[in-house]
Formats: sequence, structure tokens, C-alpha cells
Amino acid sequence: MTLHTITTARLTLHEISREAAADLNSGGGDGGFPWLGGGPADGTRIGSGITVKAWDEDAYRSGWGTYVLVRGADGHALGGIGFHSPPDAEGAVEIGYDLVPEARGAGYATEAVCALTAWALGQDGVGTVLAHTDPDNAASQRVLARAGFRRAAGDPGQDEYRFVHHG
Repeated sequence: MTLHTITTARLTLHEISREAAADLNSGGGDGGFPWLGGGPADGTRIGSGITVKAWDEDAYRSGWGTYVLVRGADGHALGGIGFHSPPDAEGAVEIGYDLVPEARGAGYATEAVCALTAWALGQDGVGTVLAHTDPDNAASQRVLARAGFRRAAGDPGQDEYRFVHHG
């Protein structure tokens, strides 16, 4: 299976293999990447676990897993971004992301969210990209707003954001 890469002005998003996902999900592994700050944040490890589960259940679809964000300037991994699953029957897909603390505040999350959203909406049948945040996670809410997402009604205890393709 070919693993996808998505390139932005400052980042390359590398779709990770089952083996790299399992290593990251183990809690101590680096997935084969040199990490800024010494290792990934918890969200990258959790997302990698979702990817491993999909592989193990023979439900993995190429492109719809976890990506590691690698900064072009120095080759350091800064965080993870990815899909909770392939698109559903209505053409909606949910994303999650995080950055190591040392990379926050520089626009990397917004850049990655924009790139992954554009990639998803470029796939057949996908019309909506969703993301959820904790109500008190203002930084993540600003990322989504800058990336063009709009707040929608969500489950209690979480804010839902949607990017809907109108084309």
C-alpha cells in the first residue's frame, strides 16, 4: 500500500504505516521520526492507536489514517493529524490533531488542518470535514476558525466545527 504525503509551505504530512502507528501508540516510541521536544504529544499517540485498530480490523483505507507533521526547515516532527475513520455514508469525515508544546503558536496546526481538509475534500464523495474540541480549548478553536471551519451544534461537553465544501 502506498502511503500518502501532503506538502505545504513549511510542512510535509507523512501518512504513517501500521508499524509506525503501533510504535507511537506504545507510549514510548517515536514512529521513526526525530521529534521536536523529544517525543509526540498524547493526541498523536491516541490517533496512532485508532490507526492500528483500523489496520487490525482490516478496515484501514489508504489516506484515511494518521499523519506526522514534519517541518521542512529542520526535519523535526512537530505533531500528528489524521482521520478518525474513512468518510461515512453522508460524505463526512472527522479529523483530530495536536502539536508538541515547542511548536505551538507558529501557525503549524492551521497549516496542517488546511492541507488535510483540502486533501479530504478533493476525494470522491467527501463534502464535510468535522472536528471536535473541548469547550475550554480556545487555541484549537482558533485554529479551526482560521482554517475556515464554522461552529455547529455538537454533543454536550464538546464543541463541533464543520468545514462544508460548496462546490
